[in-house]
Parts: sequence; C-alpha cells; structure tokens
Amino acid sequence: MPLSSVPAFWPMALAEQLAEDGAEIYAKNLKFIDEAVKLDTGLKPALATPNKVRLDLREMTLRDYGTQAGMPALAIAPYAGHTAMIADFNKGQSLVETLMAGGIEHVVLTDWKSATLDMKDLEVDDYLAALVVAIDDLGGKVDLIGLCQGGWFAAMIAARFPEKVNKLVLAGAPIDTDAGDGPIKRMAHTYPISFYEELVSLGGGLMRGRFMLQGWKNMHPEEHYFKNYVDLYEHIDDQAYLAKEEKFESWYENPLDLPGRWYLQVITQIFKENRLAKGRFIALGRKLDLRSITCPTYLLAGEADDITTPEQVLDASKYIGTPPAQIAKQTVPGGHIGLFMGSHTLKEKWPGIVKWIRM
Repeated sequence: MPLSSVPAFWPMALAEQLAEDGAEIYAKNLKFIDEAVKLDTGLKPALATPNKVRLDLREMTLRDYGTQAGMPALAIAPYAGHTAMIADFNKGQSLVETLMAGGIEHVVLTDWKSATLDMKDLEVDDYLAALVVAIDDLGGKVDLIGLCQGGWFAAMIAARFPEKVNKLVLAGAPIDTDAGDGPIKRMAHTYPISFYEELVSLGGGLMRGRFMLQGWKNMHPEEHYFKNYVDLYEHIDDQAYLAKEEKFESWYENPLDLPGRWYLQVITQIFKENRLAKGRFIALGRKLDLRSITCPTYLLAGEADDITTPEQVLDASKYIGTPPAQIAKQTVPGGHIGLFMGSHTLKEKWPGIVKWIRM
C-alpha cells in the first residue's frame, strides 16, 4: 500500500511532491534563463542557401547563388541595421530560394557589412558606387529587386543609370516618405536632426545598431519586453519552437552599425525632406529624376506594414516614368518582415512576381 493512501502520511507525501515540483520548476527556470541569454546575445546570423563570394568590397560582400546563366537578378537587401539574412533566412523562408525555384538561374545578394570607425564618413554615394561596381561586374544590366531600404537604393540606380536596369521590383520600399502615417514618418518629422546627431555622437561617429534595435523594440514594447519572454517560458521544452526562435533572434539581435554621415544624410534628405520623390536628391553628381525610370516596375506592399506603409511604396507610380501598363501593384496581407521572409507570402505571392520578372 503506498504511503500516500494512508491519511497519517499525507503531509509527508505532500511535502515530497512539493520538493519534486520545486526541483522541476528550478530546472525549468535555469533552462529559461540560459535560453533567454542565448537568444539575446549568444547567436550569430547565417545565410541559409549555399553561395559564393563574388566581390568583397568595403561596403558589402556580393554573394552569388545558382549558375551564371540568364539575366542576373540582383537583390538589394535593406541597409538599415540588420543583415542580409532577411532575404535568405531559412529553408522554406528564403526569398533567394523562392527566386531560384521560380526559374531565375542567377541570383545575387548584397550582404552589407557593419560599419567600422574608419567608415564613419561614408555617404550614400559610396554605397551607390559599390552597387554600380556590382552591376558592371555582372555584365552591366540586371533585374533589380530592392527590399525595404534597399528599395530606394534600387530606385536611385534605376533613375541614375536606367540602361543598367532591365526590370525593377520595389518591395516594402519607402519611395514617397511623406505618404501615409506610419511611426517612422512621425518619428522622422517629430525629432529634430540634433536628436539623431547626438545618437551618432554617442556612437563615436557611427549609428550603432544597438541604438536602432532599442528603437525598433520600443515601437512594440509589450511584445519585445514581455510577451516574447512569456512565450519562451511556456515553450521552453518545445525543441521545434526553440529552433525557430533561435533562428529569428540570430538575425534580429545582431544589428549592423551604420556610417554616421550616411545615416544623417538619409534621415535628413530621404525621410525629413523627401528629396527622392521630389526630384531633389543628388546622386553621384547628378540630380535624380524618378521619371527617368522607364523599365517595367513591380510595387509590393504589406497591408499591415507599419515600417513602410503601403502608400510609401505604391505612390512610386506617381513619380516614375514607366508607362502605367507596365507598372504592377500588389498589396499582400501582413506586415513588413513578412514581405521578405513570411512563408505564406513567399509561397503564394512571390512566385507570381518571379514569373513577371521572367516574362
């Protein structure tokens, strides 16, 4: 007869059970703390798809995927604080993989480097020049796919060197930064430039990635400072959940530093003054006119995107010189990151874009 069935021994049985439960909770808490530290600081980003280094420039590593056949598709990753892993995140969640599966044989990706102190005075022109070098190395003409902040890079190249761009895809790209009413627009117009200059000064002449990461988290504080940890604790014994979280956090928690001069130029001229849309941005010695873009153009926006609101992307059609019949527009469910690494969008939406590129 077990002791727990004898009333006189019930207190002892209860104490024994509490001790066992306490040990289990203690072990779970230790595992949770270890995993939380690992997610926050202990992981490094890695691209998912095998590739080769084509060029190793000061500003970026240019990565080759697939074969050398056909028109190259150059994907310009965002240069906004996170690595190019956003375009090649994981098997089944990789834009690069989707492009190749759709029949684009030669995909190339800009893998931007974190700025070092000797790069603090680099400007937008330096990065545009690097892109020109990349395109020329690829034969002088490409299909250009601009993702988020990489989108205005792509638009600048297409306006400055229209002969180098066969087709243009702008996904989640802030082209008309005065459009919509997103938090990025409000922040750019609310805070004086002295605020951003102070951040650069604190970074020793660089815009430190950790400062930007803090700002992104503060856009959704409940999610990043509370809900994520609650979810982690509840799933601490779920290995599939942990693997997924580790993959995401290896990208999200490892931001890039940006050149201070570049950053202040972008804040002032792109986001505060909207010079690109207004035809007043000077790139590589010439004032840009978006009407110089006449190639077929595809505009992709996220319905719930609060980083680049749909209007900032879709309003590009008002400024570019491409005939309306050759401008495709699509708004898809979901937010910003989902445009590039969301499994549903990659499976259901991007294959149509790939088909459009190959037409």
